[in-house]
Amino acid sequence: MSDTRLRIAAAQYPVDYLSDWSAYQYKITEWVERAVEERAALLLFPEYFSMELASLFEERIYRSLSLQLEAMQSLLKGFQALLGSLASQHRIHIVGGTFPVRQPDDSYRNRCYWFYPDGRLQFQDKLQMTRFETEQWLISAGDTINLFETPFGKVGVSICYDSEFPLIARRQVEQGADLILVPSCTDTLAGFHRVQIGSRARALENQCYVVQSALIGTAEWSEAVDINNGAAAIYTPVDYGFPDDGILAMGELNQPQWIYADVDLAALRQVRETGQVFNHRDWNGQYRIWQS
Repeated sequence: MSDTRLRIAAAQYPVDYLSDWSAYQYKITEWVERAVEERAALLLFPEYFSMELASLFEERIYRSLSLQLEAMQSLLKGFQALLGSLASQHRIHIVGGTFPVRQPDDSYRNRCYWFYPDGRLQFQDKLQMTRFETEQWLISAGDTINLFETPFGKVGVSICYDSEFPLIARRQVEQGADLILVPSCTDTLAGFHRVQIGSRARALENQCYVVQSALIGTAEWSEAVDINNGAAAIYTPVDYGFPDDGILAMGELNQPQWIYADVDLAALRQVRETGQVFNHRDWNGQYRIWQS
């Protein structure tokens, strides 16, 4: 494949109760190897998929929203080492969902790590927090939009609720991103559809690819990720050369699986120049009208 073409794998990842660290290591390794067998070069795991690690602690910890955050910090380096080694071993990019990370001021950020094939590690913090995160879990919002430089172009990450705010994606696209990744975790079907609608809208208005991954399954033992509904998908512009509904691939709701799609980022330049409409180009004119 050329530098503008790649195969993406988006996870519908089930949350589990883990017996020990080796069970987690086996599960993650198996998921990654399955995607590698399908020739995926970029793997996207969902938001808070790391929270199943809380089951490794005693009950009083995994049933406490505050205690589990503190305890999870002892597993952060192991989490990073595991996903980093798999990315290096298979020469792939792994976008590691999110992990709640304690800050120097003892607050927490919902952080998405990007594991590069060459061992580099970068991250994007969630920018818009849900009511649950701010009112009950006390997780703080990030304040910086980062882009990830790759051989196939610049990539942005909009974590779950972030996808519902057009200006975040627009800033990423204006800075050069043609691909936006949306790791998500939603308990209700309404929540899933909000993120899905936001992701599809971001793909339409920016004439870019948007990839959504989803945490699925129930974890009655967890105070944080007890109920999870969703489906992974790859969304596109709605124009010449793309699916009429803008859905390149989508999984079956709440079924554990990888969703795969081959994308060509060069095709975005083509549709932005010769498409039926010019959403990407016309954004600034529309924005000026509403600001006047």
